[in-house]
Amino acid sequence: MRLQLADEEGVFAVRQAGRHVAAALNYPHHDQVRVATALSELGRELYSSYGRVSVAFRLERRVDSNPGLVIELAFDRRPNVPAPREGVAAAARLMDLVEEDGTDRRGIIRTRKNLPSGSRFTDDELDGLRLRLREINPVTALEELRAQNADLLDSLEESRCRGEELQQLNAELEQTNQGVMALYSELSEELEKTNQGVVALYAELDEKTEQLREAVETKNRFWASISHELRTPINGIVGLARLLLDPQNGSLDDEQQRQVSLVVDTGAAMLGMVDELLDMAKAEQGRLVPRPGLVDTHSMLGQLTALLAPIAKRDGLTLTVDAADAPPVLLTDEVMLTRVLRNLLGNALKFTDAGKVRLTVRSAPDKVTFIVADTGRGIPPADLERVFDEFYQVPGVSAAGTGLGLPYARRLAEILGGDLSLESALGEGTTVTVRLPTHRPLADLGLRHVLLVGGETPRRALRGLVENAADRVSEAPDAAAALRLAASAPPDLVLLGPGADVTGLPPEAIVVAVAEGTASGPPPPRADATLSRDHLDPVLLAETVRQIRERRTRGDR
Repeated sequence: MRLQLADEEGVFAVRQAGRHVAAALNYPHHDQVRVATALSELGRELYSSYGRVSVAFRLERRVDSNPGLVIELAFDRRPNVPAPREGVAAAARLMDLVEEDGTDRRGIIRTRKNLPSGSRFTDDELDGLRLRLREINPVTALEELRAQNADLLDSLEESRCRGEELQQLNAELEQTNQGVMALYSELSEELEKTNQGVVALYAELDEKTEQLREAVETKNRFWASISHELRTPINGIVGLARLLLDPQNGSLDDEQQRQVSLVVDTGAAMLGMVDELLDMAKAEQGRLVPRPGLVDTHSMLGQLTALLAPIAKRDGLTLTVDAADAPPVLLTDEVMLTRVLRNLLGNALKFTDAGKVRLTVRSAPDKVTFIVADTGRGIPPADLERVFDEFYQVPGVSAAGTGLGLPYARRLAEILGGDLSLESALGEGTTVTVRLPTHRPLADLGLRHVLLVGGETPRRALRGLVENAADRVSEAPDAAAALRLAASAPPDLVLLGPGADVTGLPPEAIVVAVAEGTASGPPPPRADATLSRDHLDPVLLAETVRQIRERRTRGDR
């Protein structure tokens, strides 16, 4: 549909046409008024500035956008006549889109109003619309003014209704606010009373905290004093017993040597207990830190058995250790782990009147489990958790003890990164399980390819060190073979055996030289560090690689 705006009457005709088109396309009444008003403002300004204006109505039905009514107003530009502004500004507030286009000689203002949601028209329907619009006769200015007045009256009536609704909503809101204020006052009073109670509670908690802190300090001072006082006489007893064992001070028969040796071992165990008292205080304060290292599992278990077997034999008990499934080497704090197991085995022997005590070690890829089971008296269900409270002893049990062993063992197990659990049944015995994580320091570095360079013997030793630490472990007897392997698969870590040296390796590879004896002097030209083969272990190697990575990240040499 196209119209020509050639006189002032045409402004009214264009306005009327816009309203009829909007009505034919099912726009609501307020949108019909918006379209008509926008056309009226644009048409008036364009006609007064440029004269004849061509108006085209088009229904846009693009797939990539919502359908809408597009109205284009085209006009011939005139020299020294400013671009339309007021009409464009008014239309921008009424339409969904207003844009200016054209050339230096021909101007176009394009407006768009999106169709109501769900409005769709077939080609036949649009043909019918065109026919109806052609039959519309232009009206006079007075008739169009009457239509505008009717629209204005409708808008005023709508505004009046909205105003009445707003007044009603304000009245309801005022009532609601009064209720909210009353509720707020009530809550404020309740909150003030609660705050007074909280302040009093905090004061009481501060007092109890201070009392508890003083009690802990007193207990720690007591333990430290007792430890100091006990260490001297026990060292004296151990020293005297060792003098008795010295052949230069006279010979002893086999039974005397056994008994004196037992005195020495018992004295050493008591010294260990004295040290445990100090460690308990450190553990409570969070100052006890594990010192992980490689632990020979079977050697550690053998020492425990040798220490506790005489006690089991004296009480007529059987002490067995099942270590067939135990890992040969553990990465943990040997002192802490020994104290945990010694406490658990000592408790089991102490509270078992007849039968046996058994220590079983089980290994899994991510953890190692120590199970101490006995055939003793058992623990009542109500006391299964209370036995982990310090100084708590099960009522009716006559065996000597302080009630510190199980709490200390659990705390040490947690410091080692594991846990300790207990199961028991009255008259059947008790089972304590300690689970510790299996640490693999080299595997935790995320190495993909490790290259070993050197002779067969040093390569064999290094292979045992890095086995299962990377996705791939390669070996090269000399520099040429090493460079060929590095070219096919760049290594993350290169270990150079004694006397080996390779230049030309990828710059991102970390190179660690392994030296005989004490590592001293500067490393080989391409090596990032030199380690002694005598002291090389997975922990030291992993820490060295980690430090080199951090140094490279910082940009240090």
